[in-house]
Amino acid sequence: MSLQRLLEEQVGRLSTLRDRLEEEQALLVAGDIDGHRLQAVAEEKTQLQESLEGTERRRAEVQRRLGYPAGRDGARQAAADADCLAQWEALLATAGEVARLNERNGRLLELRMGHNQEMLDYIHRLANPAVYGADGRTGLQPRRLDARA
Repeated sequence: MSLQRLLEEQVGRLSTLRDRLEEEQALLVAGDIDGHRLQAVAEEKTQLQESLEGTERRRAEVQRRLGYPAGRDGARQAAADADCLAQWEALLATAGEVARLNERNGRLLELRMGHNQEMLDYIHRLANPAVYGADGRTGLQPRRLDARA
């Protein structure tokens, strides 16, 4: 398979992964999360990532077989010599978008999980009002203002 075709495949898969990440982001910011769709998106992302890894291995093998050094500089030179530098640059740009979206979604997941944990803790305190905290008070006892301050 030609280097140009491999690069085009990678850009296509990265674009699809970007679409899944955008969908995931929309699901995470929705007030009522569709857990089934979120799970399906996660599975689709995993399949795309595995596919991308396979394509990347083939691309690196073609690069090596053509006598170019490993790494980004060798890949860029191989793409330039194969007259597919535009596809290489599109790959890098799309990969950058995917990385930013993935990082943003990770932060959204952390925020959502933190909020869910706070809600669970609150429900637990309501369900078990006699449970004492580290300060020796039950979860539902009102805190008193210290007027001595």
